[in-house]
Amino acid sequence: MNNQKEFKPYIPAERITPELTVTSIIMGIILAVVFGAANAYLGLRVGMTVSASIPAAVISMGVIRVIMRKNSILESNIVQTIGSAGESLAAGAIFTLPALFLWAAEGKMDKPGIVEITIIALLGGLLGVFFMVPLRNALIVKEHGILPYPEGTACAEVLLAGEEGGANASTVFAGMGFAALFKFIIDGLKAVPSEVSLRFKGFAGEIGTQIYPAVMSVGYICGPRISSYMFAGGVLSWMVLIPMMVLFGKELILYPGTAPIGEMFSSGGASAIWSSYIRYIGAGALAAGGIISLIKSLPLIVRTFGDAIKGMKGSSNTQITRTSQDISMKVVLIAIAVLTLLVWLVPQVPVSPLGAVIVVVFGFFFATVSSRMVGLVGSSNNPVSGMAIATLLFATLILKATGSAGASGMRAAIAIGSIICIIAAISGDTSQDLKTGYLLGATPKKQQFAEVFGVVASAFAIGATLYLLDSAWGFGSAELGAPQATLMKMIIEGVMDANLPWNLVAIGVCIAVVVEVVGIPVLPFAIGVYLPVQLNACIMVGGLIRLFVDKLKKPEEEKTAITNDGILFCSGMIAGEGIVGILLALFAVFGIDKALDISGKLGFSEPIANIASLVVFALVILSVLMFSVFKKRNK
Repeated sequence: MNNQKEFKPYIPAERITPELTVTSIIMGIILAVVFGAANAYLGLRVGMTVSASIPAAVISMGVIRVIMRKNSILESNIVQTIGSAGESLAAGAIFTLPALFLWAAEGKMDKPGIVEITIIALLGGLLGVFFMVPLRNALIVKEHGILPYPEGTACAEVLLAGEEGGANASTVFAGMGFAALFKFIIDGLKAVPSEVSLRFKGFAGEIGTQIYPAVMSVGYICGPRISSYMFAGGVLSWMVLIPMMVLFGKELILYPGTAPIGEMFSSGGASAIWSSYIRYIGAGALAAGGIISLIKSLPLIVRTFGDAIKGMKGSSNTQITRTSQDISMKVVLIAIAVLTLLVWLVPQVPVSPLGAVIVVVFGFFFATVSSRMVGLVGSSNNPVSGMAIATLLFATLILKATGSAGASGMRAAIAIGSIICIIAAISGDTSQDLKTGYLLGATPKKQQFAEVFGVVASAFAIGATLYLLDSAWGFGSAELGAPQATLMKMIIEGVMDANLPWNLVAIGVCIAVVVEVVGIPVLPFAIGVYLPVQLNACIMVGGLIRLFVDKLKKPEEEKTAITNDGILFCSGMIAGEGIVGILLALFAVFGIDKALDISGKLGFSEPIANIASLVVFALVILSVLMFSVFKKRNK
């Protein structure tokens, strides 16, 4: 294939421009920590994260071009490369590691230390980067024009449109500012309730919405289809399953509940039924959805792995052009060998030699699969959770069969699952970043080192972030449901202790199968079944705003600009709310939150408080429209 000879990047190979500079490293690390913490907070709330590449690219262009008055597109590319690593590492970590905190809260084991979390994140992140290095030539270069890498290509287009960098950056910063203000009013001052719920006399169902900017922004970015699937799952749980349980089982005491269902509903409402029963149905649907998506991808996975291994043959760097330089294969192999030994030998990672081998074998396989699948279908459709579920099931069965049961076995299983989940997330992100660099004419070696900087900075930040959030609210709480981590915990317990309410899990599995048969994507629907309906409804509002924008009768170019401005503003809102969420967690740890709380002083009745919440939510919606549909643009 001669794509490599035909393709000419934006910056020619013979031209040398600034890339891995002190400025780009410092800016990238700041964005990696900020977007990593914000995505950790978001993912623990709603069970999904959003890509940070484009917002990071826009901010870097705004700062480097407009404020510093430098014209260096490759320097901006390094900033987004480092910055996006934080979001990917956070996604891999929050899907699994909070399970250790949940077990600690139940008294099954000691709480993990910050050092333990940091080392697990660091090992997984670095393995993800180094596994991707030998795959670059096979996937990015040889298959250029075949694998589109949608996010990587979009990020390159944003950087190439650098003349508008200042205006676009201001949209991201505006989103951060508005969301920070709304979040502080809602959760800092507690001036209005964070959600509005509608209950029905004589009917146990409940419907409503949260009013958080970040949650609504997820719906806008994901679009109306995904949002509607999640909302449909929530409606099934809260308007069908909960009312049926209350209607037919008032006098029943069903495990894991400890009181009659009717009594639980009378004292705790629909939320009590949801937390005791519906979450297990949702967990069954989620696990089945992850496995179904993995099974559907199996032919592609097998073909992908084979193609990538074939492509690696003879892919060593014989060329000396700047745009063909990877990190030396000798360095890569030594690094992988050292990291594998560390997985086994570091006391904070409770993994045996067998566990270390499982990590390397599964890690390289899923890194290969993840890197190619994001090239085909984009990062949003990469079945990372399905890979994590398959790994956890396999690892837990092996650990139990070899005598590693109880708390030590569960801790080892989650450590293996965490490292592999992070490997899959980081390798997918690295491949998107390398595609961006390939289009722009970046030096691959410098980008790969940039990924290492991003991983190291984010690994040190994620431990403190998880500790802070757990100390403030606790995982599994109303504020931080940690749906993916709770699912991983249930899977490991189900294999190790066989103490899950399997009937409820089986109902969830059957729901997932039915949904798959009728042609609805299982995972978003299953997440909707698992999460509170108020959260799903807030996401649905964001999806409806996106639908309104998509249906505008405007020229295609103007409609695209409106949609993109909305995405940038919503990305900024997610970051802004995440930052204030971390700040409020600090306040909660030190007791400052009570001094800020003015809810008792206002004395609103419930109807007035609900109206005030809806007014604030209307302002959140209006802010999105102001910076997208109503934004003034140069003709």
